[in-house]
Amino acid sequence: MSPRTAPEPTPTTPTTGLRTLLPHLREHRGALLGAAALSLVGAAASLAQPLLVSRVISTVEASRPAGRAVVAVVVVLVAGSLLGAAQQYLLQRTAEGVVLGTRRRLVDRLLRLPVAEIDARRTGDLISRVGADTTLLRAVVTSGLVEVASSVVVAVGAVVAMALVDPVLLLVTLAAVSVGMVAGVSVGRRLRALARASQERVGAMTAAVERALGAVRTLRASGATDREVEAVGAAAGQAYDAGVRAARVQALITPLVGISVQGAFVAVLGVGGYRVANGALGVAELVAFILYLFLLVMPLGQLLGAYSQLQLGLGALERVEEVLALDPEDPGPRPRGATATSPRPGGAPPLLELDGVSFAHRGSDRLVLDGVSLTAARGTRTALVGPSGAGKSTLLGLLERFDDPTSGSIRLDGTDLRDLPRAALRARLGYVEQEAPVLAGTLRENLLLAAPGATEEQVADVLAAVGLTALATRSPLGLEAQVGEGGVMLSGGERQRLAICRSLLARPELLLLDEPTASLDARNEAALAEALAAVQRHGGGTALVVVAHRLSTVVDADQIVVLDGGRVVGAGRHTELLETTPLYRELAATQLLVPRP
Repeated sequence: MSPRTAPEPTPTTPTTGLRTLLPHLREHRGALLGAAALSLVGAAASLAQPLLVSRVISTVEASRPAGRAVVAVVVVLVAGSLLGAAQQYLLQRTAEGVVLGTRRRLVDRLLRLPVAEIDARRTGDLISRVGADTTLLRAVVTSGLVEVASSVVVAVGAVVAMALVDPVLLLVTLAAVSVGMVAGVSVGRRLRALARASQERVGAMTAAVERALGAVRTLRASGATDREVEAVGAAAGQAYDAGVRAARVQALITPLVGISVQGAFVAVLGVGGYRVANGALGVAELVAFILYLFLLVMPLGQLLGAYSQLQLGLGALERVEEVLALDPEDPGPRPRGATATSPRPGGAPPLLELDGVSFAHRGSDRLVLDGVSLTAARGTRTALVGPSGAGKSTLLGLLERFDDPTSGSIRLDGTDLRDLPRAALRARLGYVEQEAPVLAGTLRENLLLAAPGATEEQVADVLAAVGLTALATRSPLGLEAQVGEGGVMLSGGERQRLAICRSLLARPELLLLDEPTASLDARNEAALAEALAAVQRHGGGTALVVVAHRLSTVVDADQIVVLDGGRVVGAGRHTELLETTPLYRELAATQLLVPRP
C-alpha cells in the first residue's frame, strides 16, 4: 500500500443573520406558529379596545345605558390578558427548547471534533459557548421574532384606525415617532459586534477560571494564589468593560424612543385640543386617537427592543456557529465486511505494522516521527523507550487515529487504519493515557466506560488482577462510591490502575499503555506486570504496546523499540540492545540496570 498524506482540514466561516438562526428554530415551528396565532388574536383584542372605549364615551354622552358596552370592554380586556399569558408561556417554553436543542448540537459537535482541534482551543471558552452564549438565544425567541410579528400587526392596525379617526393627527404622530425609530435602529446596528466582543471576554474569563481551578493545588503550593486571583480578576474586568460598552449602546435606545413618544403625545394633545376646540374633532374621537397612539407606541418600542435583543442573540450565535461550522472527526469509511489483504510471505500479516511512518503537527514542518517502521504480533509485548520528546506518545495517538500520519502507513491485520471506520478501529484497541484521566462520577461508571455490558464477575476479576479489590470495598457504597472531580478522591496509582481496568474490561486486541507504572510503587508495579502477563496468556492473543521510561518494567518485553528524535535507533530484546544500541545502554546505566562504563 502506497503512503498517503493526511489531508489538511478546510477552514469554514459561519454565515450570520436570520438565515443562520432559522435552523435552530425549525423543529419548534409548530409552537412558534401557535404563539404567533395567539399574538395576532391578542393584537386584534388590543385594537378593539379603543373602539369599545369610544363607544362607551359616546353612549354616556348620549345619556343612554352603557352597561353592555362596559361589559364588552371588560371581556375584551380580560380575554386579551389571558391570551397574552398563554402566549408568553408558550414562548418561554419554546425558548427553553431552542436553547436545549442548540446546546445538544453544540456539545455533540464539541465531543466529535478532531483531538488536534480541541487541543488548539481553550476549554473554558468552549464551555462558555455552551452555557453563556446559548442562553442569549432565549431572549431572541421570547422578545424577538414573535414579538416582531405581533408588534407589526398592532402598529399597522393602529395606523389604519388613526387614519380613519383623523389623518391630520396621524401625520403629526408619524413625523414625531419616525425620528426616534430611525435613530434607534441606527444605534441598534452596533449591538451585534459589541455583543460578540462581550461574549468573547466572558469566554476568556471562563477559561481563566477553569485554568485556575484545574491547578488549584499547584497554585497554593507555589504561593501563586494571589497572582492568579489578580489574573482572573483582570479577565473578569475585561468582560465587565465589554458588557458595559454593549449596555451603553443598548441603553441609548430607550431614551431615543422615549423622546419621540413624548414629542408625539405633546404634538397630538396640542393639535388635537385645537381641533376639538374648533369643532373639527370630537372628544370621543380624540380619546380613541390617543388610545391608538398608545397602541402604536408600545409595539414600536417592542420592535426596537426586539431588534436589540436580536442583535445581542446573533452576536452570541456567531460564536456558536463558529464551532458548529468546524468539521467533526471523519468517522472513516463505512464497514464493508471483511477487507481482503494481499498475500504475504510467511502467512498471515502481523497484528500491527508501521511502514515508514512520519508525522508533523498541523502547521509545523518539524517531524515528530520520521520514518518509523515496526511490527507486533498477537500475544506479544512491544515496549517503546527513549528520552522525552522522542515521539513515543505521539505514536500511540496515531494508532488511535487521533491524527493520521503525514506519510507512511499503519496497518492492523494487514488493513490500513485509514480504511477502517474509526469506531470499529477503536473497538479493537484499548488505550490508557499517560495522565490516566478519571471522570467525575462513580467507580462503576468509570470502569464500565469502554465496556458497559461487563458483568459483576468480570469487573471483580479485573479489579483483582490490578490490585484494586480493596478500593471497591473501601466505602460502604462499593462501586457506587464517588471518585471526585478528575478522580481527586483517589491516589495517583489508583487512578492509573482504574484506567487500566477500564481498558482491560473491553478485551482489546491491541492494548496501548502510556507510562502505565508511572504512579505505582514497586509492589503494585509487580502486581500490574503479572496482570498484563495474564492478559497476554488468556486474552486471546492480545498484543501490548507499552511506552516506558522505567526500563525495569519492560526488560522482559518481546521487543524493545528505542526512539530518539522521532526515529528508530534500535530494536530487539534487552540483552541485544545493551550490545547494539548506545542510547539504550546509556539509559540502562542511568537507571542502574547495568554498571556505568
